[in-house]
Amino acid sequence: MKPLIGITSSMEIDETDYMVNKDNINAISRAGGMPVVLPYMTEEDIEQIASTLDGLYLTGGYDIDPTYFGEEPHPNLGTIIPSRDAFEIALIKQMLQKGKPVLAVCRGCQILNIAAGGDMYQDIYSQMDHALLQHRQKAPVNHGSHFVSVLKGSLLYRLTGKEMLKVNSRHHQANRNVGKSIQISGNTSDSIVEAIESKDHPFVLGLQWHPESMIDDESSRKIFQGFIASCNQKGEFTSENN
Repeated sequence: MKPLIGITSSMEIDETDYMVNKDNINAISRAGGMPVVLPYMTEEDIEQIASTLDGLYLTGGYDIDPTYFGEEPHPNLGTIIPSRDAFEIALIKQMLQKGKPVLAVCRGCQILNIAAGGDMYQDIYSQMDHALLQHRQKAPVNHGSHFVSVLKGSLLYRLTGKEMLKVNSRHHQANRNVGKSIQISGNTSDSIVEAIESKDHPFVLGLQWHPESMIDDESSRKIFQGFIASCNQKGEFTSENN
């Protein structure tokens, strides 16, 4: 049977409709997973769904409530959906506690770090003190616009086999300090954290870019294939899955 992959959803500020970009669904399906879009749930339901899922895929979306990492809103903070933040943080903690695989992209990478005790820049362009690359690219979503240096020996390196990846970029927030159980496994030339992963779990990986929009890219396909392979093996991952 295909592994059951929970996919987080977004909302507009009126909170009337759940939304998921179809690229996320397609990426999980093509890699061999069974995608299930998740609504926001109560604490009791979160524990049950975490026990049922084989893996969790955290998608992109709006900004994150900074009070979760001890800050008040920066003037350049964008839209936040508090119910999404609360649901995802609770679900991530359950998945980590159960040792289940997690793949997180863009906003997902940030909320994964927050759930693990880290913090983030609310707006990189006004909070970092040096010149930055174009992280909100003016190019098609499937175009790799800048490079990421990959930590050799990391999960990301074992998945892709590369020390340098060309990735797309659609964000104005980024992780700053990572949680104690997290390590940084990818950076840009302007020192933006682009990839994080767990020190304790076989497959917990956060990516600041959108590999689901670059599915024709070999490295992007390998990331999703490795994630689904880990979900099939209940969290185990070896280089043989690559």
